[in-house]
Amino acid sequence: MEPATFLAESIRFLPSRLCNGPVHRTRAALKGLLLSAICGAGLALALPEAACADGGITQLLPPSFVTSSTVPPNGDVNPYGVAFVPQGFPRFGTIAPGDLLVSNFNNQANQQGTGTTIVKIVPNSNPVVFFQGGAGLGLSTALGVLRGGFVLVGNVPTTDGTSATVSAGSLLVLNRNGNLVAQWTPAMAKIDGPWDLTIFDEGNKAKVFVSNVLNGTVVRLDVAVNENGVQIERVTQIASGYPFRGDVAALVVGPTGLAYDPRRDVLYVASTVDNAIFAVFDAGNTRHDGGKGVVIYADHAHLHGPLGLALGPNGDLFTANGDAINPDPKQPSEIVEFTPQGRFVAQLSMDPLQGGAFGLAFSQIRDDVVHFAAVDDNVPNITDWSLHFDDPAR
Repeated sequence: MEPATFLAESIRFLPSRLCNGPVHRTRAALKGLLLSAICGAGLALALPEAACADGGITQLLPPSFVTSSTVPPNGDVNPYGVAFVPQGFPRFGTIAPGDLLVSNFNNQANQQGTGTTIVKIVPNSNPVVFFQGGAGLGLSTALGVLRGGFVLVGNVPTTDGTSATVSAGSLLVLNRNGNLVAQWTPAMAKIDGPWDLTIFDEGNKAKVFVSNVLNGTVVRLDVAVNENGVQIERVTQIASGYPFRGDVAALVVGPTGLAYDPRRDVLYVASTVDNAIFAVFDAGNTRHDGGKGVVIYADHAHLHGPLGLALGPNGDLFTANGDAINPDPKQPSEIVEFTPQGRFVAQLSMDPLQGGAFGLAFSQIRDDVVHFAAVDDNVPNITDWSLHFDDPAR
């Protein structure tokens, strides 16, 4: 039997003979079953209850990980966006390099599209409010941090928690103290329900890619960054045609997770309704709309309405299944790892019930350690794993 790996295409479980049992999904299993990929100059990772490609699991010693609440004092729930503060972020603010931020989509009454807070996660304690806006924002998965000292967050608001009242929203620009310094409207940024974003940060400039859940498009914002703020220099719609619609349980479904590979100039898009991952080429430079791009991963056995998307340090892609599309009660709240060539690697369950997985993110590598964080919006909480990574290229 071929051994499997969770976070590295070229790394194998040790020992492979342990990967021979069925997956048993209980809350105890989430705490106790761990996957570890260790192979010389590679990535060492462990996560709860990870399934091998052949349906088994590996049980090894746990790594360092912390699960923390995401609920602020005002009671906001349904954590969506996840972002790490990058190295080089300015000092003398309320957040610092390495901090973990989470945006909340629902209010205390659990009405969708009404959450108003971004929290800084404090391990083994309650989160600290970094930003709290006005009523009914609905802060989405579109959360990112510029190392120039600013936080970007999208909002997709409703007035009553249903898709009947959902509106286009905006993108908010916050400074390092959590103060609002700009608001990019649909007319300014060609946004219509900013559902997720990813950033290619070059210091004094950046490319911000935003998925729009209310019109099925992706836009690229070329921005300038200085100590006074973030200015939009050019807006380009680079992709379109992804299906979108209202949903009784999920509020809205459409294009969601984005992950950008600057080496190949490829933007990966998680199209929830298509139940597939697309690649948009020349994404960082094109001046034209390339349509949906090319399907690179359409695995109905392991994809169940992909939402959040991230590019791992090993070059693999990671997506969180929201279970609104192609649900499978035997595979609830799964995070799936696959290669950019479309080969399934492994999966893990974030919650024994469906609909718990959404936002996820990797930190930058520092001192041979990379952090991986993912929310469980059923609970609601977030787990942050500290993973050893030896980069053979260094």
